[in-house]
Amino acid sequence: MPVTSPYHLIDAAFILQLTEILGEANVFTDSQVLDNYSHDETEDLRYQPEVVVKPADTAQVSAILKLCSSAYVPVTPRGGGTGLSGGALPVYGGVLMSMERFKSIIEIDTENLQATVEPGVITEEFMNAVAAEGLLYPVDPSSKGSCFIGGNVAHGSGGPRVVKYGTIREYILNLEVVLPNGDVIWTGANTLKYASGYNLTQLMIGSEGTLGVVTKIVTKLIPRTQHNVVLLGSFLENEAACAAVSAIFRAGIIPSALEFMERKGVEWVIRFDDIKFDLKDNVKAFLMIELDGDDLDTIFKDVEKVNEVLESHGCTEVLFADTAAQKEDLWRMRRVMAESVKSNSVYKEEDTVVPRAALPQLINGVKEIGARYGFESVCYGHAGDGNLHINIIKGDMSDEDWKYKLKEGIVEIFQLTAKLGGTISGEHGIGLVQREFMPLKYNEVHLNLMRGIKRVFDPDLILNPGKIF
Repeated sequence: MPVTSPYHLIDAAFILQLTEILGEANVFTDSQVLDNYSHDETEDLRYQPEVVVKPADTAQVSAILKLCSSAYVPVTPRGGGTGLSGGALPVYGGVLMSMERFKSIIEIDTENLQATVEPGVITEEFMNAVAAEGLLYPVDPSSKGSCFIGGNVAHGSGGPRVVKYGTIREYILNLEVVLPNGDVIWTGANTLKYASGYNLTQLMIGSEGTLGVVTKIVTKLIPRTQHNVVLLGSFLENEAACAAVSAIFRAGIIPSALEFMERKGVEWVIRFDDIKFDLKDNVKAFLMIELDGDDLDTIFKDVEKVNEVLESHGCTEVLFADTAAQKEDLWRMRRVMAESVKSNSVYKEEDTVVPRAALPQLINGVKEIGARYGFESVCYGHAGDGNLHINIIKGDMSDEDWKYKLKEGIVEIFQLTAKLGGTISGEHGIGLVQREFMPLKYNEVHLNLMRGIKRVFDPDLILNPGKIF
């Protein structure tokens, strides 16, 4: 249910106005639909909207926001509902605006290596469409098969291939955005360079739907590489695996992906997804390393260098996957890990990121903090860019300690992350569940600048309220 709200409640006259904008088929007030849109993938949180709307074009989004602004009704934009920070939860009720009808790939421009796409397109479908043209859109979060590209923009999403190709920030050239008062703007230009005033495109990326509603996205594309191979290195200790990450880069290798997986995560994947994998008794951690390029000889020379680094850091075994089936098996193990953890236990997931050379200190610290507070953790993530997902497992922790004491341990994890030069979210965003921890990283001067930006765009604070701050 929504928390105590300063906003106006929705009445029958307001619903009628929404229906006039969208048609009766795209305005929903029945309890089952409201419940379906009351949650995302963030643990067990639920906040029910008063009405769900499904616009299909920019004009309809503009009209809805004008109506809500004039009526002082909150609006929560929503993509695929795969978020992990509560960013799409309608904490004050109001209007839940689903972008699921915005599902057109408008253009793939093979001459300029650009594409124009609507925010409701599923990320993997977009990746496949550009791949059919011999091109690559490398932003591939683990939920790529169900998340929307608009949600990726809202959260500044990453994924495994950030380590070589960069986050979504490097691939968004321009955005069509509807502001909270209904005005429509393009944030930049369809160019590779932009030095024309403040970069509103970059400001919108990662703003979590608090500044405007994205209705069109212009992306940069790059040529698709011809070959890739995947290695899986086994280690006797977490710290040794983490230490090898930075050493690979110091050896002059830039992998297209470099993922860390803790043993317990692999155990749960084997049980949950029935994956066939020979898990040795003494192995505690894994590094999955992908190398890509257009010349196989060069790739295999890099494989030799990587093997040398792994061996020097105590790697006990390296599996080499070069067939499509072998590579898919290893990637599936990594991609279903989050779902496997969720299926196994009550949990909380934290999304930390540090300079990659600090990964050994981070994972050591997480385990030490867990031991003191009585919780277990399963860690995995995009080690190549220092992004570690920490899944805190309730295990034998009492309900009271889980509710009250756990927060103290999470605070210590974030304090450690900040001390190591990192921050409290690498790709999941702040949303609802991380907002209370923002002062651990940012002082009041910093936070007030952010709040000021919010008020410039949204002076009535109607758009996705209750998030970030």
